[in-house]
Amino acid sequence: MARPDPPFGRRGAQLYHGLALLGGLVLAIMALAVFLQVVLRYVFAVGIEGLDEVPRYLFVWLVMIGAAAAMHRGEHTALEYFLHRLPPRGQAATRVLTHGAGMLLFLSLIKTSFVLVPNSQLQTSAGLGLPLGYVYAAVPIGAVLIILPMAWRFVVAARDLWPKHS
Repeated sequence: MARPDPPFGRRGAQLYHGLALLGGLVLAIMALAVFLQVVLRYVFAVGIEGLDEVPRYLFVWLVMIGAAAAMHRGEHTALEYFLHRLPPRGQAATRVLTHGAGMLLFLSLIKTSFVLVPNSQLQTSAGLGLPLGYVYAAVPIGAVLIILPMAWRFVVAARDLWPKHS
């Protein structure tokens, strides 16, 4: 089976490449915050209050952004050894099943977030005083960004499962 074009063409590739770059920036900020906090505490015996919360809260965003970029590129972990042992229709059926189950999972995360994010907005972090809704908002935003290429791959697999005969 030929590898399909990336989801959403050139614009989609630009968007998800930008997400990958944003993920790299978030990782750099996290590393800098940890490094700065370690140097301040162990060299100068002082620390910046709340700085240790920065990597913790950015990690949630990093995971969701990175997962979306990886989903767009089709680089998520898969047991392809077993998948490639199946005939082409079996491979397509497996992809339909796994992408369908994945979309249901992420849709359930989005549904749960309708309650979680507004309620967490009423809480603030201890050190930064940041409303936690900004942290929890990573889940529904990331889930939407993951579902889009997953749905595209689901449709491609469904077309492979039920090809049009001409």
